[in-house]
Amino acid sequence: MRIPIIDSYQFGQVVIDGQVHNKDVIILSDQVISRWWRQEAHLLQSIDIDPVLQAKPSFLIVGQGAYGKLKISDEAKKSLQAANIQIIAQPTVEAWKTYNEMRETGKIAAALHLTC
Repeated sequence: MRIPIIDSYQFGQVVIDGQVHNKDVIILSDQVISRWWRQEAHLLQSIDIDPVLQAKPSFLIVGQGAYGKLKISDEAKKSLQAANIQIIAQPTVEAWKTYNEMRETGKIAAALHLTC
């Protein structure tokens, strides 16, 4: 199994394994879920990260957007904690680098907001 790698990020665009994505994404150890959208644009809720909760990684890197606008609800934090998934929340410009540094563990996922 090849763990996806993020080649680059800039406002509104991320390149994963050479493929350009212009919409938010979730990266799991074995797949990229493109065109990820949330119930509320800038509030991350449990329902929004159901694929992550099902995959049960050790870590979830949350890219909160270029300006950190994406917030994580208390309900999502509790769901992740109950699943023993540690959250690392950062502006996306930092989050993609953190993901790449940690991806070799194989127990990592990322949810990246690409714009604000």
